[in-house]
Amino acid sequence: MNDKNNYKYNMSFYYQSTIIYFIVFVIYLVIRGQFVEDSYTLVTKDPIIYFLGIIVLVSLISLLYNLYKNKHLQIANDGIHFIDRFKSRTFLFKEIESLKISKFRRKRLNNNVFQLIRIKLNNRRRPLIIRPYDYENQNELLNRFQEIKQSLENR
Repeated sequence: MNDKNNYKYNMSFYYQSTIIYFIVFVIYLVIRGQFVEDSYTLVTKDPIIYFLGIIVLVSLISLLYNLYKNKHLQIANDGIHFIDRFKSRTFLFKEIESLKISKFRRKRLNNNVFQLIRIKLNNRRRPLIIRPYDYENQNELLNRFQEIKQSLENR
């Protein structure tokens, strides 16, 4: 399929959190360790070291698991496909009743616009909600959904 119609899941949150947790863990190890006679010994009886180690390990496992899943969204000629390594869900354009792109202002964070795409389907009770910021190239994804919305309104 064409690359411009494939949108990978944004993994930056997992990378950033893993790096930050690891840096905090290393800084705590350096501060908590003891320098005795020109050598460095680590205090291993501190429960905070184990707690921070578990947090780093869980963060690393979640990063590796999400890399393994390889989630992405694919927009084809017939519909929208949510694909990962284990399963694939397809929603055809003929099943879409309405498509709404909503904007919310975040007052706390630099007045950024937070957008959601709500897709009402004929055979589903609840709408399908897509957060464009969860995917790489979010502006292209929003433009593509604007095109889809126009084509749905013209049919």
